[in-house]
Amino acid sequence: MSNNGTVAQQSRVTVPSPGCLAAIMVPIVAVLIAASVLMVMGYRQERANERNMAEALDRTAALARSYARDVADAPNGFPGQEAVRGIAERHDGRLLSYARSEDSLTTTVRFFGEYEDTNMFGVSHSRAYHCYSIVLRKGAEGAPQARTSPLEECNVI
Repeated sequence: MSNNGTVAQQSRVTVPSPGCLAAIMVPIVAVLIAASVLMVMGYRQERANERNMAEALDRTAALARSYARDVADAPNGFPGQEAVRGIAERHDGRLLSYARSEDSLTTTVRFFGEYEDTNMFGVSHSRAYHCYSIVLRKGAEGAPQARTSPLEECNVI
């Protein structure tokens, strides 16, 4: 009681028991750990997918060089459009344009490379593509020489 005859309110500060704090903190820490693990896994998958796609695009460059060699090695000069289309298809490519003159052959071909794309739900197979301009000109000795150039866009159809 206070000096003037009234009941004084007492203020009590209560501290939660250690068991109560643990019951609150354990789920929070578990969620934070799970979130960080998922973020790290997602980051690693994304880097692996980028690496797989880059390797597929490197394979398209090798396909373009191989295609250029096969077209240059064709008998009787520069092959016709259907023969070039067949060579492109054998090298996982699609002929987009064909221009032939007496001393040169210019083609644009889209080459495809397949790679595995992984995510949280599994693995899928994807295709990366790149277009190349392949110019073959007859050299001084009459043999065709190829120049393969990557294109920024595949807007030639």
